[in-house]
Amino acid sequence: MLELYIDIKDELQAVENELRKIVQAKYQILTETSTHLLNAGGKRLRPALALYGAKFYNFDMEKVIHLATTLELIHMASLVHDDVVDASMTRRGKPTVKAMWGNSISTHIGSFLFAKSAILISRYEDTPLIFEVLSDTSVQMAKGEIIQISSSFDINQSIKNYLYRIKCKTALLISASAQLGAVACGAGSDIHLPLRRYGYNIGMAFQITDDILDMIAEQRQLGKPIGGDLRQGIITLPIIYALKHCKDKKRLVELVTKVDKSDDEVNEALEIVKESGAIEYSFDIAQKYIMKAKMELKELPDIPTRLTLGMAADFMCARKF
Repeated sequence: MLELYIDIKDELQAVENELRKIVQAKYQILTETSTHLLNAGGKRLRPALALYGAKFYNFDMEKVIHLATTLELIHMASLVHDDVVDASMTRRGKPTVKAMWGNSISTHIGSFLFAKSAILISRYEDTPLIFEVLSDTSVQMAKGEIIQISSSFDINQSIKNYLYRIKCKTALLISASAQLGAVACGAGSDIHLPLRRYGYNIGMAFQITDDILDMIAEQRQLGKPIGGDLRQGIITLPIIYALKHCKDKKRLVELVTKVDKSDDEVNEALEIVKESGAIEYSFDIAQKYIMKAKMELKELPDIPTRLTLGMAADFMCARKF
């Protein structure tokens, strides 16, 4: 992913510096936990998309840096809360905040980061669309997570249910990231709406690919144990497909709906899913979203950034982590 960022390397570093300034706090525990989260790394996809979107219209780093920082703070806050809900002990190969400081501190650190993002976004009071999109996106992200929790171990979910859930929890923030960088620099709807649709489509492909990698990636590359979704009862696209098309549906139902699974049972379920053709089917769906994203790029000015966003779209499905 880093090679895709080569032409915004300096701008992304400025965002990184801003993030590190923002997490400095009077109380050491706040600074320690937030810095630990930053040091764990990450793709910085959302701020990068905001910066690239801004390149399409009167790029001004001063106008976009606080937005790019806000987007990453919202994402970081959601990750901390997710790790509490999922009882995740590792992320990107490093201990989570939850693993090192426990649930109570993790929950409040997530809230701290989200509150910091709200302070930053107040700088855009003269751009109501930014407030409107980020407010709605934050609500939808929470809704997506609640839907996921409440539907755990429910094998009666449809592909439509799944797509709506990942739209809320993942795709909308990526969509907002691609759109709002251009909005912050004053772009009109002829530019920021195609960027929004591009972001939505790569966001859907991103989450579908995440759900596939949870089943097939190497743990070393993924940075966390594979089969995590199965253990938590999260019904993803490969599982929905396999439940309809696998040879031993009865056994897969038993495994998926069992709350406490052994490692052997998780591995058995993964094998049944893989043998059903679910991985190939899910990759095909992700690729269709990538094709839609690239079609949206054709509506944008023909500048080098457009080519970069096309390569970024391809990366969504080609990545191994």
